[in-house]
Amino acid sequence: MASTVETYAGPSSREHSVPSSSSSAETPSGSHWTPRLWGVLAVLCLVLFLDGLDVSMVGVALPSIGHELGLSATSLQWIVNGYILGYGGLLMLGGRTADLLGRRRVFLIALAVFAGASLLGGMVDSGGLLIATRFIKGLAAAFTAPTALSILTTTFPEGPARNRALSVFSVFGASGYSSGLILGGLLTEFGWRWTFLIPVPLAILALIGGWFLIPRDRPADSGGHDVVGAVTLSGGMLLAVYTVVSAPERGWGAPLTLGSIVLAAALLTAFVLVEKRIAHPLVRFGILRVGTVVRANLSMVALMGSYMSFQFMMTLYLQDGLGWSALRMALALLPAGLVVAFGSPFTGKLINRYGTAPLLIASMASMSLGYVWFLATAGTTPNYALAVLPTMLLLGGGFAFGFSAIMAQATEGIEDSEQGLASGLVQTSGQVGAALVLAVVTALTTGAKAGDADFGSYRPGANLVTGVAVVGLLLNLVPLLGAKRRGTDADDSIANVR
Repeated sequence: MASTVETYAGPSSREHSVPSSSSSAETPSGSHWTPRLWGVLAVLCLVLFLDGLDVSMVGVALPSIGHELGLSATSLQWIVNGYILGYGGLLMLGGRTADLLGRRRVFLIALAVFAGASLLGGMVDSGGLLIATRFIKGLAAAFTAPTALSILTTTFPEGPARNRALSVFSVFGASGYSSGLILGGLLTEFGWRWTFLIPVPLAILALIGGWFLIPRDRPADSGGHDVVGAVTLSGGMLLAVYTVVSAPERGWGAPLTLGSIVLAAALLTAFVLVEKRIAHPLVRFGILRVGTVVRANLSMVALMGSYMSFQFMMTLYLQDGLGWSALRMALALLPAGLVVAFGSPFTGKLINRYGTAPLLIASMASMSLGYVWFLATAGTTPNYALAVLPTMLLLGGGFAFGFSAIMAQATEGIEDSEQGLASGLVQTSGQVGAALVLAVVTALTTGAKAGDADFGSYRPGANLVTGVAVVGLLLNLVPLLGAKRRGTDADDSIANVR
């Protein structure tokens, strides 16, 4: 496979190895996949679809929830932030727990918790309980999401088979989010509770499929007893995500915000110190010395941070500024999801042919161009056909190229025993990056008011989103240009010797 990815040998000690999920199932070779392998991929895709579906459906239903339960805007925000807090705060721990305790076991338990929390969320009449169920669902998703990706990367070997599987995987993620926008608008007409109850049968279906199809794997022989590391990592990440999502409302200079930042930094520093001294660390920091892994994680910050923040701004502007219905707004943003759904299946073939680096450059270039086009054409009241539609098509193309390429680059060359760690790391980067950029965007757009069709109040946020995407482009472009320059210099040196 043509690739610029640096190789990674992984841990040399035999005691750290964990049998791959594919050790007890058929290993895909070439283009021929058995029905069981397709079944495993279908279960994993259904879980990713469910995650995207749930997030977008609930977002559309927020106004109806607030009206029926009498919740303030602050409380409604925590229906979203509660999920982000649990999800982003424990993704790293979730991925590593799957490596240490067994991927199948962690996946099925977390999926059962997700289904139970969904059912409870559709039945409660208290805003506090509803927020609690969202937090629990976020915790469950923090284990299912990285575990699903690590099952995929250990079931499908590195190369064409994995790239193809990641392409299909990406389609379902985007389809889930896009479908959630439409379903959320439709179901809210019948009652917001349906947006919580619809995921229940899908989660049960995935649970049954996973029980029968996902091969059993053994827990690691060592490394699962790092209790101090688990506590400091979980506490530090939860507090860090909490600070990011609550700071826009409380203020970045508020004493509680500053105190949370200091405490989160102290906990994460303690985690690093513990991991450097313990015999079997929860997280082996050598993985962060791989340049391609670091670039993949930073690229995920740029991709998710800009994409989710722009969608958030457009959701508010189209509904609050222009007075559009939830369904009309969802249809307006749908083209991006359709491009991802139809474009992602081809990404695997492109990765096989060109490698991940060129695709990441194409992704960030498309995203940057989309935001720049919107800023150039939006004016005071953006025209949908001229400004919004072309932007959504460019963003969809960028996401289609970028998501699968980032996932492939972040897990390529990593030993099976650390695939959960690599998966949790890159997904944490996406969630924390999205939360951080969104928090700043929210602070920049506080002047926006309902009924105000002037986009000027949102323009500072759009400027930031554009800058984030451009930084992501430069992050991937500079190393590639440097590598080409080194190659040219080497060729010149050889020519001079001759």
